[in-house]
Amino acid sequence: MEPVIDQACAAALYAEGDAALDTGASLLAAAPEADDALHRRGEEFVRRAWERGWHPADLVRFVRLELDERRAVLAATLIAAETARYGELPPRWRAQLAELPGAAPRNKPDRFGYASDLLELYRLLLRLPAIEPVGPVPGTAADHLHRPPAPGEPRMLTRIRALLAKAEATGFPEEAEALTSKAQELMARHSIDEALIAARTRSTETPGACRIGVEPPYESAKAILLDAVASANRCRAVWNGDLGFSTVVGFEADLDAVELLFTSLLVQGTAAMTRAEAGQRASGRKRTKTFRQSFLMAYAQRLGSRLADTTERATAAADTDTDTETGAGTAEGTSGLLPVLAARDVAVTETAERMFPRTTTTRVRGATDLDGWNHGTEAADRARMGDHRKGPHGGPRDGEIMA
Repeated sequence: MEPVIDQACAAALYAEGDAALDTGASLLAAAPEADDALHRRGEEFVRRAWERGWHPADLVRFVRLELDERRAVLAATLIAAETARYGELPPRWRAQLAELPGAAPRNKPDRFGYASDLLELYRLLLRLPAIEPVGPVPGTAADHLHRPPAPGEPRMLTRIRALLAKAEATGFPEEAEALTSKAQELMARHSIDEALIAARTRSTETPGACRIGVEPPYESAKAILLDAVASANRCRAVWNGDLGFSTVVGFEADLDAVELLFTSLLVQGTAAMTRAEAGQRASGRKRTKTFRQSFLMAYAQRLGSRLADTTERATAAADTDTDTETGAGTAEGTSGLLPVLAARDVAVTETAERMFPRTTTTRVRGATDLDGWNHGTEAADRARMGDHRKGPHGGPRDGEIMA
């Protein structure tokens, strides 16, 4: 059946326009015996995507952005089939596969429509750009991705995830604040503990990377929020707006913290924005888009400064504890912790610059709705991390982010 597949693909994939797709789909619709070979060809295209640096979540997200949800489900079906042949996959791959949509039924709503959808998907897959890899292609040697977690790490992450889930679910801002504050405290302490253990055991661990989806609407504000969370957790984030994600570079424990905290803060911020917007609509306001953009920009900016303060306080407290416990302080009051953290910061920066040697600082559109800005600032205060001190309230301004 390969000749039929080759003929259909030649007609649809290497020519422009709907007419070419229709020709290829007609050939496939008339050849039901070619169905299995058609799907194997799609799995081959998915495999090529891995070789270009893509991961399952990236691929489904991009298909959804460029085409639609129906084709994204088809992509997920091909991904599940292609990855099933590997005996072992990195943890992040397993987590992404677990979140894929369910398999699409074949030849629905009809053979022609289904074949047309597949060919349009294949056309997109063939034209995927190469992106910076954040791990090896499945099936290649990658022992560092399969190392066992540090002792106690699963329990810690489970506890943090549970705290954040409660913060998202509660209808009481004060309770959400306390729960999120506790989660951030655990994250900061866990990161410091991991750094000290690595230094004492002369670990050879190096920074890694992961990609986190930053999808419309209001993606610039979301990217700024992710950048703030990454910076507070000793990571670097680089945003690719065209492909709908940011790449976060850091040590493994810190990458886990960034993923958990960003997702939770985005959920909390979106819920707070919806409540504030309802109040605005009740008073007769109709500027929904500008209100939301300004709200999320303020939320991201405010949380950025507060997260940085929290990390600084946690580090200072841990530095004092380390100094007291080990007697490692000097006459100037410097313990062994700060050099360890500084070395890890340098390693993260060098890795990020090596991966992305041509990043630029992109100025994004500022907030234009004062009410949205004020409500977003208040929401960030309710989600604050730790300290209850108030800083000066700034007004709407443009933001900057690495891209």
